[in-house]
Amino acid sequence: MMSHSRIIPTLAMLALAACVALPVRAQLIEDLPDEMQGVGVDDKSGDQLPLDLMFRDENGKNVSLRDVFGGERPVLLSLNYSDCPMLCGVQLNALVDTLSEMEWTAGQEFDVVSVSVDPLETTLRAKQTEQKYLNRYGRPGAGAGWRFLTGRQKNIRALADAVGFRYKYIPETKEYSHTAVEIVVTPDGVVSRYLYGVMYDPQTVRLSLVEAADGRVGSPLDRLILFCFHYDETKGRYGPVAKRIMSAGAAMTVFALVVGLTPYWLKRAQAHPAPHDAAATPTDETEAQAPAAGDDR
Repeated sequence: MMSHSRIIPTLAMLALAACVALPVRAQLIEDLPDEMQGVGVDDKSGDQLPLDLMFRDENGKNVSLRDVFGGERPVLLSLNYSDCPMLCGVQLNALVDTLSEMEWTAGQEFDVVSVSVDPLETTLRAKQTEQKYLNRYGRPGAGAGWRFLTGRQKNIRALADAVGFRYKYIPETKEYSHTAVEIVVTPDGVVSRYLYGVMYDPQTVRLSLVEAADGRVGSPLDRLILFCFHYDETKGRYGPVAKRIMSAGAAMTVFALVVGLTPYWLKRAQAHPAPHDAAATPTDETEAQAPAAGDDR
C-alpha cells in the first residue's frame, strides 16, 4: 500500500499534468488554421430532417426532401460540392469503391443522396458529377437510387444544421472548408449514424443500413450479426458484444439440439406406442367366453 508520503507527491503530479494538458489541448484547437475554425460535425442522431426543404435534382426538377426520402429505403447522405479541389472527390471515390464491394445496389436496398453546399452549383454541373460516379459505380439502374441535389443557400444551411454539418466559405480561395462524413438516415428521414472519414468498411456500411432500416432490409443473418455487434465510435466500425454473442450462441445451440433430436423422439414414439387399458376395452374373445345372464353353469 502506498504511503502518505508518496501519495501526496503523486496527486500533485497528476494535478499538474491535468493543468498542463488543458492549456495544451486548448492551444492545439487555437492553432488550427482560420479556415478550419468552427468546422466539424455535431452528432444529431435521432433528429428528424426537415423534409419540406426544397432542392433541385440533377435533372433540374424541383424536389423536396420528402420526395427523396420515400420511406422505403435507408439513405447514405453526404454534403459535398462538385468543384471541391480534393476532399469531396476522395470521399465519393472511396464510397463508390466500398459500395462496389457490396452485393446490395443503390436504388434497390438503399439510396445515396449528395447535396451540394455551394448555392452557385448548376444543375448541369451536378449532372456531370452524377455521370462521373455512376460510371465509376457501374451498376445498371443505380441512377434511380443516387441523387445529386443543388439548392438555395437558406435550404442548404437548414439541412446542414439539421444533421450537425458545420462548414464555412473561404472568400480568399472561393472554396468551402468542411469535413468528410457519410450520414446514415432512416427511410423516413431520421439521422441514424455517422460514418466519419474517407474510408468505409463494407460490413460497417451494410450493418448501418440494416440498423437504420430497422430490419426492413438485409437477411436474418444480418439482423443476427447486428444483434451481436455494437458500433464502436472510436474505431468507426462494429465490434462484438460478448453477452449478446453468448446469448445468441446459446439460443442457436438449443435450436440445433431440438432440430437434431426431434426425429429420434418421433421414431421412438412410433416404436413404443402407449399401452391400452385391457379391463376398460374387452376383446371379442373375452365377450364370447363370458356367461350369459341366467346361465345355471
